[in-house]
Amino acid sequence: MITDKTLYQIALTQINGVGVMHARNLVQAMGDVEAVFTESTRKLEQIPRISKRLIAEIRSSEVMRRAENELNFIIKNNIKPLFYTNEEYPQRLTNCIDAPILLYVKGDLNFNREKVVSIVGTRNTTRYGQEFCQKFVKELSERFPDLLVISGLAYGIDICAHRAALQNNLYTVAVLGHGLDRIYPYAHRDTAMEMLEKGALITEFPSETNPDRHNFVRRNRIVAGMTDAVVVVESAEKGGSLITADIANSYFREVFAVPGRVTDKTFAGCNRLIADNKAVLLQETDDFLQHMGWDSDKKAARPKQRELFLNLTDEEERIFNALNKVDSMQVNMLAIELNTPVSELFFTLLELEMKNIVQALPGGMYKLM
Repeated sequence: MITDKTLYQIALTQINGVGVMHARNLVQAMGDVEAVFTESTRKLEQIPRISKRLIAEIRSSEVMRRAENELNFIIKNNIKPLFYTNEEYPQRLTNCIDAPILLYVKGDLNFNREKVVSIVGTRNTTRYGQEFCQKFVKELSERFPDLLVISGLAYGIDICAHRAALQNNLYTVAVLGHGLDRIYPYAHRDTAMEMLEKGALITEFPSETNPDRHNFVRRNRIVAGMTDAVVVVESAEKGGSLITADIANSYFREVFAVPGRVTDKTFAGCNRLIADNKAVLLQETDDFLQHMGWDSDKKAARPKQRELFLNLTDEEERIFNALNKVDSMQVNMLAIELNTPVSELFFTLLELEMKNIVQALPGGMYKLM
C-alpha cells in the first residue's frame, strides 16, 4: 500500500553507503523513516559514529530524485512496496539480521502462511532431478493445499518447482535478482505472468537494476529467510543452491538435499551437503514430513495448569502461553509470534526443556510436555 511514508522508505534504500543494518539503525535513532530526511542536520550529527560524509549522502538531492522516480514506477505498474515494519512483510524474514528493509511485490499474496518451503537446484538439471521435484511438490500439495513454494525463477530446478506448484494449484513466489521492470530469463515470462494469478514476484532491487551475478547471491538470502525449510533437489559441487543452503543453516532453517550417485556431477553438491551434515538426506516426501514434524495431524491443545510452573520467568511464561494454544509450533513461527530473535529464543527454550516443561521435536518444532 502506498502511504505518505513510502517515498522516504524508498529513499532510505537509495543512500550511498547505507546498507540494511545501517538503515534500521538510522530509523531507530531518528524515531521515524521520514525524520531521517526532514529533521535538522544537527539531529543527524548527534547519532553516534555517523560521519559528515554520510550525512551529506543522506541530504543529497539525488537520493530523493531517485526515490521519486521509483515511486512513480511502482504506482504506474501496480507494485506493492513492503517496508520491514509492515505487517504484510514476510515475518520469517524479520528474524534475519540482514533482511531487506524494503521489498517490491508484484501480485497479491500472503507471505505468512503456516507452511512455506523453498526449492532450489542447478540450472543444468537432469530428468531425474525434474521428476523428483515434480513428485515432491505434488505429494506436498495433496497434504497441504495452502503450502507456499518459493524459488528463484531460474532455469532448471527453480522453474520446475514454480511450474509444479502451479500445476498442483499451490501458491508460489519467485524471488528475483533484478528490478520488476523486466523478467529474467525472458523465456520464463509466461510462467511469471501465470504466477501473478497464484503467487507473486518479489525483489529488493529497484527498477533498472540489471540481473548481475552478485545480485543473485544477495537474493539467495531472501529465498532462505522466507521459508521453514530449504530443499536442494540437485546441485553441482559449486553453485548458488549451496550458498542458499549455507545461509539457511545460519538462519536456523532446516535444509534437505536429494542424494545422487557418486558419479553424478550434478548431485555432487547435494552429496557434499549430506556428508558434511549441512543437510538432511531426502529420499521420500514422507522423510521430509517426518523430520519437519508435519506428518501428524494437529490435536486440540491440552489445558495446562499454570500453577505447576510458578517459577517461570516472564519470557518463559510468554513461550508457555504461546505453546499452550497449539499442539506444537515451529521455532521460526514462535519467534514471529513473540517478536523475539530465534537465537535468543533457543536459550529460553533450552531452559524450559531442562525444567521438563517443553519438548523439542524434529524440524525445529516445540510443544508442551
